[in-house]
Amino acid sequence: MKRFLVVNFKAYETAFGAGALRLASEASRLAQRLSRVRVILAVPALIASRVLSVYDDVYLQHVDPVGFGAYTGFTPLEALRVEGVRGTIINHSEHKVTYRDLALIAGKAKLLGLEVLACADTPEEAVAVALLEPTMVAVEPPELIGSGIPVSKAKPEVITSSVEAVRRFSNVPVLAGAGISEALDAVRAVELGASGVLVASAVMKSKSPELSLRSFAEALEST
Repeated sequence: MKRFLVVNFKAYETAFGAGALRLASEASRLAQRLSRVRVILAVPALIASRVLSVYDDVYLQHVDPVGFGAYTGFTPLEALRVEGVRGTIINHSEHKVTYRDLALIAGKAKLLGLEVLACADTPEEAVAVALLEPTMVAVEPPELIGSGIPVSKAKPEVITSSVEAVRRFSNVPVLAGAGISEALDAVRAVELGASGVLVASAVMKSKSPELSLRSFAEALEST
């Protein structure tokens, strides 16, 4: 079974410039030698084109429910296909959207051949967003995000409940996130039924982001 490792660059200092390109280069090396793990880099729109010059499995961290037109400061979903971006995160707890907008984006993405990782705070919300048939769902209790306390230890029932609930209605893969701090946390999330993890600070704030990325990917490859 394919495992997913999604790294959300957020707006950390390492998300821009040379730091972003070093991570993209490491992701490219990993993609060439690992067979069971797909590494996706969710990057700020500002750096997307530079990251794509090094690595092609790139998402944006957010898109807006608009098309091409007079929308200053917005990113239309159609622009992702033009620029070669594969997909987007939507509804992260740090950038929530309405269910109506989420449905619009998920539906349009499917028509455009783009991918959507829809985030949910709870198992109940995970089911609601899974019904929109995104590519993946990531469940992240917001109180654990960035805490260093992994959901796989603090609230393992959130993972098991989300996976069980979603599987009643959909085959959409469920990822776990929030507080995932080391590779063993990712392995434990998979053992609890998740198809992978969504991580951010564990990689982006590491003293060696590339080494951290590698440790997560290699641990998931072995599960």
